[in-house]
Amino acid sequence: MKLVRHAAAVAVVVTGGALALAAPASASASSSAPTAARSAAVAAPSEAPVAKYNGACGTGHKVIDSANMENLGTTFLTYNKTTGENCVVTVRTKPGAAVKMFARLSSKTGGTATDSGRFTTYAGPVYIEAPGECVTWEGGITTYSTKGTGHCG
Repeated sequence: MKLVRHAAAVAVVVTGGALALAAPASASASSSAPTAARSAAVAAPSEAPVAKYNGACGTGHKVIDSANMENLGTTFLTYNKTTGENCVVTVRTKPGAAVKMFARLSSKTGGTATDSGRFTTYAGPVYIEAPGECVTWEGGITTYSTKGTGHCG
């Protein structure tokens, strides 16, 4: 899964359960701090969601993954084992004035489902029936977005 802030000076990538931060080359040239301390940090593999799942996907859906966007909110991937339905919803940590948000879910045979616009609390839910398939899911709040892959079943 990835966390990306558009037009940001720091790249954040989560791979294999480790979070890595990388500063741009210009930051390393102008700073006297040691490179290792400035360019990398590791977080726990299972970071707790900063927003609470709101149940928007409905009865029978259980959260199987989530990805935070700093402290702005969390995108949740859920699955209903009875129906074979996947769902994605992006939830803000603190509802407020409407901001750009989206929730997206796709699979090879199920196509792509997206909900995007300006929302005060959450984007989605979006659904795809994809039993036995891998799905790609993603969400965003303002200039932050997440993307997770590898959920198959």
